[in-house]
Amino acid sequence: MIGFLRGTVHEKQAPRVVIDVNGVGYDVETPMSSFFSLPATGELVSLRTHLVVREDAHILYGFVTEHERALFRSLIKVNGVGPKVALGILSGVSVNDFCLWISDSNVAALVKLPGIGKKTAERLIIDMRDRLPEQTGSSTPLSFSSQDKSPIEEAISALVALGYKPQDAEKRVREVADEDANSEQIIRSALQSAAKT
Repeated sequence: MIGFLRGTVHEKQAPRVVIDVNGVGYDVETPMSSFFSLPATGELVSLRTHLVVREDAHILYGFVTEHERALFRSLIKVNGVGPKVALGILSGVSVNDFCLWISDSNVAALVKLPGIGKKTAERLIIDMRDRLPEQTGSSTPLSFSSQDKSPIEEAISALVALGYKPQDAEKRVREVADEDANSEQIIRSALQSAAKT
């Protein structure tokens, strides 16, 4: 098991980051909450990690805080919640708010997250009550840029990677996109808009 990575940010393509550790590039999937907190390309970073081994791939997931990783690990133990859905949850709500939603049995809030229907929301409430990680504050976001895609394309790709259907992702991004906004601002606005609808 790979517990953490410490190295240089080589590439960022939301929600994926490549970390250069002594000349080896580790491909890491991150929730947007962690992605927004990553330093600029070329700077040092340390991520807590969780490795998922499948028949067709070994996928490494990275988190800026231990609380995010702990919640991710708890979420993927819930029937019907895989790593992709867990990343969507962590990208759409803070650890603190998620804990509150579970404690308050707030099904209406949970079903606004990507990949979460009413049955899954009810299962989350039942299964997660006894294993919620300790609550924590969120990290300060840092900006990022993409050389390959426009900010709107980058935002759409990020939402699709987090579990939104392509048409839904494009619609949400187009509704909040601003010509002067960077990818981070568009993604944040789209996620906040999704949480309100």
